[in-house]
Amino acid sequence: MTNQNNQNIHICASSDCDCGMSRRDFLRMSALATAGAAAPLLFAGDARAQAFKGDDQPVKIGYLPITDAAPLLVAHGRKLFDAQGLKTEAPRLFRSWAQIVEAFVSGQVNVIHLLSPATLWVRYGSKFPAKVVAWNHVNGSGLTVLNEINSVADLGGKTVAIPFWYSIHNILLQKLLAAHKLTVVTRGRGADLKKNEVSLVVMAPSEMVSALASKSIAGYIVAEPFNALAETAGVGKILRFSGDVWKNHACCVTFLAERDLAERPEWSQRVTNAIVNAQLWSRSNQVETAKLLSSSGPNRYTPHQLQPLTKVLAVTDYSDYQKRGVIAHPQWQQRRIDFQPYPFASYTEEMVRALVQTKVEGDNKFLAGLDPKFVARDLVDDRFVRKSIAAAGGPAAFGLPANLLRTETVAV
Repeated sequence: MTNQNNQNIHICASSDCDCGMSRRDFLRMSALATAGAAAPLLFAGDARAQAFKGDDQPVKIGYLPITDAAPLLVAHGRKLFDAQGLKTEAPRLFRSWAQIVEAFVSGQVNVIHLLSPATLWVRYGSKFPAKVVAWNHVNGSGLTVLNEINSVADLGGKTVAIPFWYSIHNILLQKLLAAHKLTVVTRGRGADLKKNEVSLVVMAPSEMVSALASKSIAGYIVAEPFNALAETAGVGKILRFSGDVWKNHACCVTFLAERDLAERPEWSQRVTNAIVNAQLWSRSNQVETAKLLSSSGPNRYTPHQLQPLTKVLAVTDYSDYQKRGVIAHPQWQQRRIDFQPYPFASYTEEMVRALVQTKVEGDNKFLAGLDPKFVARDLVDDRFVRKSIAAAGGPAAFGLPANLLRTETVAV
């Protein structure tokens, strides 16, 4: 594909980078909510887990090629799991959230990153016993639009893409749209829309940049580096960073099966130690992290070139963004993406409240019965990450409050 100046534009089109969720994928995930569909996967997962004794179980990472996976990949690439005395297998790249969840339930992989709201669906919708043990990162997403769009209000009558209904992206986008008196509908691309309506479509991130370039969508909200890809290709611009709407929000989290937490607590602790140490290293080695993740890195973890990854991980001069109003809260002094592993209960509670008020497709009846405080206690197991943070220098090493408590700040 080329831009108006006939300059070559690199857009990730590899099938390995197809990390969104199609309707077929969504139906596959929905099927896991039925006992008949889930039982064979659960049986296979239990059988694989029982094949190993104690901590002999290897670390089997499942990931999608987005910056959200950075702590898992850095931990593997820098041999931080090995330093904890753990065996590891080569990380497995998946094309969709449905595939990674199926592989996790069946035990093909045992350490994954997952969209934070999607963990609610897996634990309470599908009833698979797994828990959040740490956050993978904070912020790291943005709302990218066509160059001629200058405000959220300009999205009226247009179509915007999201990566999955159960995502922080969907939650934050709908908050922004509501603040501008725009109504969310789900009529697909090409549908007739009123001036106050915005149609949301689920789309693979790898398709978003090209869809924006062809103007079949007016924008998308997604994890990095797909926002940076549109910028470097010149086909779109960032209208708002997600972290400028919800301060230091979690996007993806580390998810472990409850059987491993109960039967292999030492293994779970060592896994968490490696991930926490990876985040600490990444905070101070942004360029090196970009190199490790890039297509030119030794392990070629992602199909992305170094330039957009560096733009996400290492660039700190945001004066131009502030001038254009992309950053509404410069006093928050946030990075485009940052790494801190502690899963704040206040965030989980607020996420549950927000998701109940967010339009999602599929059977979401389970949401109505979720108590935010109960979910914060039941979905998250912070025993391991607390010990890991203490061993890595304490909360201050990650810029966290000593008491590991905070108040959520959401400002559209």
